[in-house]
Amino acid sequence: MSLNAYVNKRVVVLTADGRTLTGVLLSHDQLTNVVLSETIERVIRPPDDPEASAEVAHGLYLIRGDNVALCGLVDEELDASINWAEVRGSVVGGVKHS
Repeated sequence: MSLNAYVNKRVVVLTADGRTLTGVLLSHDQLTNVVLSETIERVIRPPDDPEASAEVAHGLYLIRGDNVALCGLVDEELDASINWAEVRGSVVGGVKHS
């Protein structure tokens, strides 16, 4: 499936090393290299971690295609209704390439 339908829309990208990034997809190529604007990295902490979950702003961001595990559209209304500082969860594991 092509990412053309996602251009200029807010997407979430899960990376091979387990990071969660959201932003507006500006561009992509045949190798799944993606360029995001207004990029925010969501750092979700486990339930037993005393530190709050966080959102880290990165702005314009390039993700190499070999590091993209998943890319999908964000439901912006639902996303805006969530207090991400209060979200807790298990760490998403990385992807092992053979």
